[in-house]
Amino acid sequence: MANIVKQLAALVVVVLAVSSRLQLASCGSQHHSPPVSGHTPAVLTLNGFQRGQDGGGPSACDGRFHSNGDKIVALSSGWLRLDGTRRCNRMIRITGPGGRSVLAKVVDECDSSRGCDDNIVDSSAAVWKALGLDTKVGRVRVTWADA
Repeated sequence: MANIVKQLAALVVVVLAVSSRLQLASCGSQHHSPPVSGHTPAVLTLNGFQRGQDGGGPSACDGRFHSNGDKIVALSSGWLRLDGTRRCNRMIRITGPGGRSVLAKVVDECDSSRGCDDNIVDSSAAVWKALGLDTKVGRVRVTWADA
């Protein structure tokens, strides 16, 4: 009888360990970007999309580098694809704190599994300029929507 109790205890430990790993794995693959609406709150950040800049490699949507003079963005993983809408190469409307808005093309992912927050619209200098924002600020609260 004692042997059966020891075996059951060992089995419970294994089941709990496997269950814990599955929970961690599923938690790591989920992204919790706010739901997209007509005025989705976000944080606008500055990104360099040209070769050798802080954007890293080529854009996820088309495998190319882009000019910072283009009105382009990278969206957090949850907004780019995980909410069921594939936004690559589509336009979004970004509205700044002063009410000014701009259309920008989605060309890349701000990878939430690699440190990007889940509420980021990472944009080129051209987007900041169109919104009348100072790029030295670094982070600005904005809203955005599918165009």
